[in-house]
Amino acid sequence: MKLVQWGVSLILAGVLIVLPQWIGNEYYLHQLVLIIIYALLLFGLDIVVGYTGEVSLAHAALFGVGAYAAGILNTTLGWPFYLAVLASIPITAAFGLLLALPALRVTGPYLAMVTLAFGTIAQILINEMDFLTNGPLGITIHKPQWLGIKLEQTQYYYVVLVVFGVTLLLVQRLLTSHLGRAFEALHGSPVASDCMGVSVYRYKVLAFAISAGLAGLAGGLFTFNELYIAPNTFNFELTILFLLALIMGGRKTRLGPVLGAAIVVLLPNALDDIQLFRALAVAVALLVALVLATHVLRGIRPLTPLLLPVLGALALLFSAHQLQDMTDWRITIFGFLILFVIYYLQDGIVGWLRQEVGSLRPQWVARPRLDLGPADPLTWAQSRQDAGDAAHAGVLLEARQLLMQFGGLKALNQVDLNIRRGTIHGLIGPNGSGKSTLMNVLTGIYTPTQGEVRFLGRPISGLTPTRIARQGIARTFQNLQLFGDMSALENVLVGLHHTYRSGLWDAMLKTPRCRREEAAARARAAGILHFVGLGDWVNEEARNLPYGRQRLLEIGRALGLNPTLLLLDEPAAGLTPPEIEALIHIIRKIRDHGVTIILIEHHMDVVMGICDAVTVLDFGQKIAEGEPQAVRSHPRVIEAYLGGQTV
Repeated sequence: MKLVQWGVSLILAGVLIVLPQWIGNEYYLHQLVLIIIYALLLFGLDIVVGYTGEVSLAHAALFGVGAYAAGILNTTLGWPFYLAVLASIPITAAFGLLLALPALRVTGPYLAMVTLAFGTIAQILINEMDFLTNGPLGITIHKPQWLGIKLEQTQYYYVVLVVFGVTLLLVQRLLTSHLGRAFEALHGSPVASDCMGVSVYRYKVLAFAISAGLAGLAGGLFTFNELYIAPNTFNFELTILFLLALIMGGRKTRLGPVLGAAIVVLLPNALDDIQLFRALAVAVALLVALVLATHVLRGIRPLTPLLLPVLGALALLFSAHQLQDMTDWRITIFGFLILFVIYYLQDGIVGWLRQEVGSLRPQWVARPRLDLGPADPLTWAQSRQDAGDAAHAGVLLEARQLLMQFGGLKALNQVDLNIRRGTIHGLIGPNGSGKSTLMNVLTGIYTPTQGEVRFLGRPISGLTPTRIARQGIARTFQNLQLFGDMSALENVLVGLHHTYRSGLWDAMLKTPRCRREEAAARARAAGILHFVGLGDWVNEEARNLPYGRQRLLEIGRALGLNPTLLLLDEPAAGLTPPEIEALIHIIRKIRDHGVTIILIEHHMDVVMGICDAVTVLDFGQKIAEGEPQAVRSHPRVIEAYLGGQTV
């Protein structure tokens, strides 16, 4: 498969190298350079939008910052164009970092509004700072020179093509590394990312800074392609155009940004020419017919969802051969085409093609499976156990007088909890008794209103979930919090994120240290998957796993943290009896490897069968604690569950 990918890449590279000779027309060559520049920016925008799941409306402004930085350095300070372009990267990244530090403390529409405000302010400042930007008149740039030779459009195309190739390689390496998995995990489940030791805020800021740097690089190259920049070039409409290009092309791919950039650059011009528009209409009609025929041959039903695309394709084909002039209809048709792609191809054109090709792929060319043998589970458990035994014996975790208050509601009311090392400690109680709230307090999701939590003798109350996770406390969730778009192996690798010491440049350059750490982490993740019974599901996406195996995967991901204390929040919920038996076996194996467990569970047979001690909560208060059999017959426990006193 890799040989095929390399072959296709070499063919495409060869086509791009000889393309200027085929085109001949300098205008079309200028448009091709613009597509490449936009694709560079979309690589960065994809990191923020596609991987971390945030919406940025500031990228046109960041694009403008990079463009003006390169233009000012070249015209005012006399820097060579290549140094000006390179300098635009850290300058724009610094602006992106300054924006991200406060902005990324909010999410959703609030983040969109903050980035929109930044874009508006940046455009106003560029327009008003005459002494630096020449105001509304803009800046005229001379043709770039290399070793005293002016670069014509063809020569500049090759310069941009080389930059594009290097950037593509670095971005691909970054996004397939542990940092790329961390970015993707932020989108899948921010709360699970924090509890796996991946700081949501820190990695979102890093992603935004990298994205801004790529926008600056694109802006610098844009300056020397257009040879003139003005404030109104980098307006809000350009931001929307970038977002549309990314959505239409396809997120979380490298081809998607290139295709999206080509659409937004070429399609408006294609709609100016009636003959090109007619050819486009025929191509769309043939594509819809192919999809319809595929569904019919494969017996996919119902066909009703395809009715509107078929009617739309027929209407497009009819209008293309009826219209004689595109002047009054160009924008309308462009808008309808964009709406069609966004509504029906929500994963973008590249995402749709992947899905269709994947569903048509015969069994003998199925995606290759990783040849990873099981690692010894003692490898990931024993080191933490030995270190913990030497550091602190007896009580592993102690909670004192915990109060968790939400307004007038006391979800936890003066709760004490002592967890002894090497035990399975059950935590039970009716629905709404405060069990999950206690779990959230212990893992840092909630900061207690009063009280203290100590782990290995050190206070951890008030620490972030990331810091608590890195101290050796891992958890699962009552409602599954897997990274659905990532494979089972990648989910566990997120849990192993703490094992990496290589940084950003190691990931992009694929240094020997980065390669060693990746190989070791993959072998260890495979061992964990075998340990929890998922050895045959290594490459399967988490969202496609059966529910019972998703529960096991969440446990496996938590084990990636190499925990001393593992908190399981209703792991048997929704499982069949055979799956519960398998779960009990795995929990006992984990305990036998030295991991202490807190188990929240409503299946009393599970709790009474494997727990060494049980704590009972009711209305936020601890009403009983002790050995399972003693707790089972406790009058207050019976009252809490059955609603009346024992006779």
